[in-house]
Amino acid sequence: MGGVSIQNLTRSVSGGPRLVFSKVAKKVLPGWDISLVFVGEKRALALNKKLRKKSYVPNVLSYVAGEKSGEIIICPQEANRQAAAYRMSKQGFILYLFIHGALHIKGWVHSAKMDKCERDLLATFAKGSAYANPYETPHRNRR
Repeated sequence: MGGVSIQNLTRSVSGGPRLVFSKVAKKVLPGWDISLVFVGEKRALALNKKLRKKSYVPNVLSYVAGEKSGEIIICPQEANRQAAAYRMSKQGFILYLFIHGALHIKGWVHSAKMDKCERDLLATFAKGSAYANPYETPHRNRR
């Protein structure tokens, strides 16, 4: 089947148009069911501690949840704080985080190949939309 279901567990989020997430998922993970969940800082921190044994608020978490099923969790508050450092709009950075999470679900690890793929996907799916913005890579969560 495949597709993206979106759940917002925050009071507000500017994730932008839903269709773009489905298009990215179809390209990166064809046939997969992806759950995109927006969470607040407390929940993001608790999940990061539980899933990764890390004690900071992550901007994105992603994992395989079953056969051809995955979950991408984005903390919009953290993403909004970091967007300027990546020279992206808030919506553009949320799209970037979704792409980043999808590539991790696909099994990719941080590398020059992953960075290039992220840039290419962002350019493709942000073009002519609310997500359009320049992309630079001061990259990665260094914690």
